[in-house]
Amino acid sequence: MKSFKRHSVSVNAGSMADIAFLLLIFFLVTTTISADKGILRKLPPICDTPDCTADIPDRNLLQISMNDNQQIMIDTDIVKLEEVKDIVEAFIDNNGSDSCDFCEGAQSKDSSDHPKVAVISLSHDALTKYDLFISVQDEITRAYYDLRTRYTKEIFKKTPDQLTKGELVAVQKAYPFIVSEIMVKRSN
Repeated sequence: MKSFKRHSVSVNAGSMADIAFLLLIFFLVTTTISADKGILRKLPPICDTPDCTADIPDRNLLQISMNDNQQIMIDTDIVKLEEVKDIVEAFIDNNGSDSCDFCEGAQSKDSSDHPKVAVISLSHDALTKYDLFISVQDEITRAYYDLRTRYTKEIFKKTPDQLTKGELVAVQKAYPFIVSEIMVKRSN
């Protein structure tokens, strides 16, 4: 009898690297990487003049604070999130000095003189939830948007999306977005 030796079967793996490389390129090309979402804010320019550190009169400063119990406090009153927009609008549009032609505020002597000098100071505790912080910022933004929309309709007789660049700059100068964020407070 003859003995048969079997040779081991081999697979040509030379093209495996090519296939793996093609698959890698396919997945890199077809995969979409989601972009991080953030808050759309334009940072203020660097200020080298002494008036950037000047004291702001108390009546032109609205202090909004958030604590570790997820409560919102405006000046000395605890308020609900739904009330923030109306309080901010009333503060900005107060016209305490009676020098604003387009303001419709109550002209209270305890609130801001003019929209151009109204400053909103936003502070929060280290344990404040991020959702609450963003929600308060959204309410402040909505207040400014509503005031600017009203100004646009009264002065230019247009909607905000119909404004030219020059008109948009005029609206932003009438109601400048002045928000100061204070460093995080630690309650412990």
